[in-house]
Amino acid sequence: MAITEVIERISDTIWELPVSYKEGMRVPARIYGTEKLIKEMDETVYDQITNVATLPGITQYALCMPDGHFGYGFPIGGVAAMDAREGVISPGGIGFDINCGMRLVLTNLTYSDVKPHLKQLVDMLYERVPAGVGSTGFIKLSKQDFRNAVEQGARWCIKKGLGWQEDLELTEESGCIEGADSSKISEKAVDRGYNQIGTLGSGNHYLEIQVARRENIIDEPLARTFGITIPDQIVVMFHCGSRGFGHQVATDYLQIFLKVMQNKYGIKILDRELACAPFDSPEGRDYFAAMKCGINMSFVNRQVILHRIREVFSSVFARSAEQLGMHMVYDVAHNTAKLERHMVGGQIRNLLVHRKGSTRAFGPGTEGLPERFKQVGQPVIIGGSMETGSYLLVGVPTGAQTFFSTAHGSGRTMSRTKARKQWRGEALQREMEQRGIYVRSASWAGLAEEAGGAYKSIDDVVEATERAGLSKRVARFAPIGNVKG
Repeated sequence: MAITEVIERISDTIWELPVSYKEGMRVPARIYGTEKLIKEMDETVYDQITNVATLPGITQYALCMPDGHFGYGFPIGGVAAMDAREGVISPGGIGFDINCGMRLVLTNLTYSDVKPHLKQLVDMLYERVPAGVGSTGFIKLSKQDFRNAVEQGARWCIKKGLGWQEDLELTEESGCIEGADSSKISEKAVDRGYNQIGTLGSGNHYLEIQVARRENIIDEPLARTFGITIPDQIVVMFHCGSRGFGHQVATDYLQIFLKVMQNKYGIKILDRELACAPFDSPEGRDYFAAMKCGINMSFVNRQVILHRIREVFSSVFARSAEQLGMHMVYDVAHNTAKLERHMVGGQIRNLLVHRKGSTRAFGPGTEGLPERFKQVGQPVIIGGSMETGSYLLVGVPTGAQTFFSTAHGSGRTMSRTKARKQWRGEALQREMEQRGIYVRSASWAGLAEEAGGAYKSIDDVVEATERAGLSKRVARFAPIGNVKG
């Protein structure tokens, strides 16, 4: 039976599978998207999100964002809030690339300023920010230094002169989530991560020079609040995470959870990829502390990359980063689980919110926002494919329906294998350059995997999030230069 025959339409952008859909579901599964996106969504997403709805302690709904697609355990785009006392924590609900996230940086340059220097900028960024599988960074740390860094987060970078104090205010969790404990991470995880700080990695990670054209400013007052103030303004956006370190942390604890889940705690699950442990258990707390190290490692990684970007622009334009106005807009995390307080059924509850390939999108007045954004809401950065464009949005009060979570990107519609068969990297690079987008990639195959046609329409995804009341559009950015992992 096709999923469209059993899914209930709650509104134009909200769809629901009831608890009767699958044995063991504790809450309904809600999927966000227009009818077009729902019909195009891989049916494995529905199987995965209804499996999530069977997890102990899940509250209200199992949720999937409009960019949802197949993932490990949870679908990518999956959100689940667990009761902090009775619920579980699951690496499959967080992801292997812990705190894979986005950072958006302003400049006071215009497209006409940058166009003559575009190739030089991209080539230098490609050299200064290593990309690709196994890439290693310029910063050489001892293993103990690395353990210190993953406990201190971006604060460690600022102490080392790798950024500005204001960068911390403009990073989610002020660049350091409290409670990270490096004694809870394995030596193998340290081995995989200590030489990767300041690197993009592979897959859908990228560093992109973009232009905010006047016709793509959707809400001018909000855009000005976030620093988009001049026509054809150049911004820089990048997307990366915790690299091999986060992957190993997730792998280590998945193995631990598989051993204790049923034998020690009597938890039965429909998919072993949802391996979990009670959050309020020794194993659950250990993973939470280790996962926070992954969150902090990503903040460190993105902070060092920002430092390199500022160096490159300063070198090319012979002006300081301060003179070039290279201030951050914000840094938002994907692939996390965080303790948050949310209103459920008229009561404030302590919940462990898993966001797998989903972005936090706090509305105005929410605790934890930078003071400068308290009145307007949290900046939300949603990346599209390298051929299309990306968005700056803002959190809204109606986002409470998803525990203030929204989409994180376009979402794939095609496997990487299929994309490699359909496109050739060399040809794609030439075609993009003819359209005014200069791209450098660590491999031709990797470039082919990231072709725009392998992704959903970013415009469709963002339209669905706005119509559903999850976040509001502020500006759309067009790519002109790209470094691909």
